[in-house]
Amino acid sequence: MRISFLLHNGYHYGGTIRTTFTLAEELAERHEVEIVSVFRHRDRPRLGLPSGVTLRHLVDLREDSPGYDGDHPDFHRPAEVFPRGDGRWKQYSALTDARIGEHLRGVEADVLVGTRPGLNVHLARQARRGPVLVGQEHLILEGHSFRLRRDIGHEYPLLDAVTTVTEADARTYRRLGLPGVRIEAVPNSVPAPSVPAADPAAKTVVAAGRLTRVKRYDLLIDAFAEVAADHPDWKLRIYGAGDAVQDVKGALARQIKDRGLDGQAFLMGSVTPMEPAWAKGSIAAVTSQRESFGMSIVEAMRCGLPVVSTDCPHGPREIIEDGVDGLLVPVDDVASFARALRRLVEDDELRAKTARAALAASERFDPARIAARHEALWTELVERGAGRRTHPPAKASLHREVGRAVDAVYTLKAKVGRLVRRLR
Repeated sequence: MRISFLLHNGYHYGGTIRTTFTLAEELAERHEVEIVSVFRHRDRPRLGLPSGVTLRHLVDLREDSPGYDGDHPDFHRPAEVFPRGDGRWKQYSALTDARIGEHLRGVEADVLVGTRPGLNVHLARQARRGPVLVGQEHLILEGHSFRLRRDIGHEYPLLDAVTTVTEADARTYRRLGLPGVRIEAVPNSVPAPSVPAADPAAKTVVAAGRLTRVKRYDLLIDAFAEVAADHPDWKLRIYGAGDAVQDVKGALARQIKDRGLDGQAFLMGSVTPMEPAWAKGSIAAVTSQRESFGMSIVEAMRCGLPVVSTDCPHGPREIIEDGVDGLLVPVDDVASFARALRRLVEDDELRAKTARAALAASERFDPARIAARHEALWTELVERGAGRRTHPPAKASLHREVGRAVDAVYTLKAKVGRLVRRLR
C-alpha cells in the first residue's frame, strides 16, 4: 500500500509526532510510506528521520530558508478550512488551507491518515475521490471544544475510519452515530527499550511528563513524603519540562523543601531518551487527573517497572491490570496513592513479581503488533473500495451558517472577556 500521513509539524517533538514516526517506520518495512508535515521550522526533525520514510513539508517557517513562507500574503490571513475549534487554529492560515488542499487533491496514495482533528477535517473537505481516509484521534473526544465537536460530528461522516487510542474513547465516538464510518481503538506503540530491564532492588520511584497541574505531581510529592518518612533510603525522581506560565516547577521545588525531602525528591528536568532514566528506577508513578492514553505508563512497563497510577480517564485501566503488573488508585487521593506506593516499597517479592508481569504485558504495545492492527483495518477498507461521500448542498450550507453564528458568539465572548479584564 501507499500510505501518506498528514502531521502538524514533524520537525518538532511530542507524543503524536513520536507515535506517528514509530508507526510509519514499522509500516515502511512493507509499504511505501510518507509523512507530510504542514509546517517546517528547522532543518532536521528533532526525533530524527524514520528509516525508510519520506518526510516533506508544505509551509516553510525557517527565516533563513530560500523557501520561507512567512512573507506570503496568505500566511497572515485566517484559515477557513482548518476548524476554529482546534487549539492550533491560530497557527493555520489561508496559505495552509491552499497548500493542504493542493496536497490532498494531488497525492497518490491508497490510504490518507490525518493525525489531529483539524487535519482530519481537511481530509473530509478537500481530499479527492479514491484514497481511504482515516482520521486518528490522539487525545479524547470529550476534551475538545464544543466548536470542534460540532465540526467532528458534521465532517467525520465523510471519512472511512476513525481510530482512537483507547476503547473508552472509541465508545464515545460511536455514540456520535457517524454513518458508514469504522471506529476502532488501536493504542499507541512503544519500541522495545535499548537498555537492560530495571532492577527491582533499586530504591527509586520515577515519574515523567510535562510539569503541568493536570499531572498532579504535588499529590505525588505528598504521597511520597508519607512513605519516605519510614523509608529514608528511597528516592523520587520527576522528569519533565516546566510550564513557565503556570510555574509548576517552582511550586514543586518549594513543596519538596517544605516537606523536608531535600536529598530524597528531585526535579530532574527533561531528558531524551527517557529509557535509561526509567531503567534506574524500580517503581513508576502516574498521578494524572486525566490521560488520553498513557504513553509514560507503557514506556515504564517496557523497561520493567510496575506502575502505580491513578485510575483516571481514559488510558490507565486499559494498560494496567490492577494488582498484577501495577496498581490503580482513585484520582486526587493522596492517602490511597501513598498506601499503594508503600505496598510496593515494603514488599520486595511483590515488586519483583509485578515488574516481571509489567515487562511481559507491555509486549502487546510493540510497534510490529500495533502496525499489524492498522494494516488489517486499512487493507480491508482498501479492498472494499473507499467511497468518497459528500454532504448534500443544503446540509453543508446550513452547517456553514451555524458555524459562522457560533464563531460570532465566541468572538463576542472573547471581546467581552478582554473588556472585563481591562476594567478590573
